[in-house]
Amino acid sequence: MSVDSRISRARELYLAFAAGERATVEGLLSEDFEFSSPVDPSLDRAGYFERCRPGAGQEQRFRRGRNTEVLTFRGERICRAEVYFGWDLD
Repeated sequence: MSVDSRISRARELYLAFAAGERATVEGLLSEDFEFSSPVDPSLDRAGYFERCRPGAGQEQRFRRGRNTEVLTFRGERICRAEVYFGWDLD
């Protein structure tokens, strides 16, 4: 998978998440997907959807800040997301 394809997949993931399109998000993630952030360390796929439901009030969970997210791909699917929080912008 090319770098441009991975960038397109990442963009598709973020747009679907923001729009609350869970089916699209599910289709982009591998079955053994793992998620980790300072507030949600080591979640499996089910835990990710339980804690980080796409489109379900995320703007209320997180303050505005500088963050970095590292996505790992296996083939065409995202198998891991690691989020690192930076400083607050508010």
